[in-house]
Amino acid sequence: MITKLPRNFLTNLFFFIFIVGYNFSLSQNPIIPNKGVNDPHIRIIDDRAYLAASHDRSSKNKTFEMDDWWLWSSDNLVDWHLVKKLSPKETYIGNAYNKCWATDIVKRNDKYYWYFSEANINSGVVMAEDPMGPWVDPLGEPLLKEDLTPTKEYDMGIFEDVDGDFYIVFGIWDYYIAKLNDDMISLAEAPKKIIVSNPRGPYNLCGTRKEKTTDDKPFIHYYNKKYYLSWGCFYAISDNVYGPYDYKGSIIESKSFAHGYDSPTWPNGFKQGRHGSFFNWHNQWYFAYCDMSQTGNRYFRDTFISYVNYRENGEIAPIRVDGVGVGNFDINKGDINAVEYFKSVGVKKIENTDGSFSISEIGDKDFLVFNKIRGLKGKKHIKFTGKFNHNFKIEARLDSPSGELIGSYNFDHRNKIDEYEFKFSSIKDTINLCILFRGEKDKFGDLKKISFR
Repeated sequence: MITKLPRNFLTNLFFFIFIVGYNFSLSQNPIIPNKGVNDPHIRIIDDRAYLAASHDRSSKNKTFEMDDWWLWSSDNLVDWHLVKKLSPKETYIGNAYNKCWATDIVKRNDKYYWYFSEANINSGVVMAEDPMGPWVDPLGEPLLKEDLTPTKEYDMGIFEDVDGDFYIVFGIWDYYIAKLNDDMISLAEAPKKIIVSNPRGPYNLCGTRKEKTTDDKPFIHYYNKKYYLSWGCFYAISDNVYGPYDYKGSIIESKSFAHGYDSPTWPNGFKQGRHGSFFNWHNQWYFAYCDMSQTGNRYFRDTFISYVNYRENGEIAPIRVDGVGVGNFDINKGDINAVEYFKSVGVKKIENTDGSFSISEIGDKDFLVFNKIRGLKGKKHIKFTGKFNHNFKIEARLDSPSGELIGSYNFDHRNKIDEYEFKFSSIKDTINLCILFRGEKDKFGDLKKISFR
């Protein structure tokens, strides 16, 4: 007997095959090369990363040509899959449009809300029950209309506070913030202006330019009981989501760049155009941002991701801008910094006197996971560099604390050495490595780096 399949099944099957085939397994920044994926906002939803982005049409662009908005997803920040292209025709705009600017996506009450900029004029929102859609425009008009505030109503960022309230922040030069209603498609209050003390930006590095004090692309995140307002690579800190915010600096400096990645193709140099977002996943912080160093064209940008480390005073250490990216390690090109894990349980990052960072407060059953370690063919020894003050056992396992044991070592802190090495069993060239700590004490010491030979 032949069973006739429903039309929607065949449609969904075709779409699934298409999406699965349209993915990038990457080994470097940019995370999705040569697609013009930019203005990245990355959200962790149901233990999966979703990248809502605008996109530049072509490497031949001579101005900003941006025809739609894109949604990508990943389970490891290395392998990215295209989920959905949102056309302006699916929104209140209703027709082809080439100024699909910055965008953001969040989930609340089992529904997804995708916010988008209509150039620098208005901001709208569509909603769906699944990232693949169908997406519908519930308002049929902008959420943020161009006459709402004295600033321009675009480049929105959505922020979820610790109490579960959601806010929308937007604008240029001056930023405005408003709480969203539970329906996520209306404002619970009139937007309030955010006050930033001594603001700086790519047009105002010296702090004297009063008409263009900051830039566009505002974003808010929360860390260690502080609110961080960022615009590109610049940021300020406050005790309150509404502010006032105290300007602190830029997370991209001259010392941030690996050779070949400082390409000042913007009129105001490498600190301009870094539209980005901060996000936390598995106790690791990241910054996703625009970069054009690999194309040399300010109108055809890529998305980079870098690790983020916070100093004891709450300030953010300068990030590293290079082609290595995150969640990916070629051990033939250098050691693994212990703080550049994909997942951690129980441990804490600390800043060292030389400005580097280590893993500290290691205790029993704490662990670290490092994804995509490559180049292990022929390697037989693993070495740990750090300072340890108690005896404990370290186990090297595949993928997770319950994964296959490939090696172990009993550390004796009385040896008074900072490097410990042990042999591990034969494995394939590329693995996900879990480092599991076992011992009787609450805190064993600090771990700085991992290497193989």
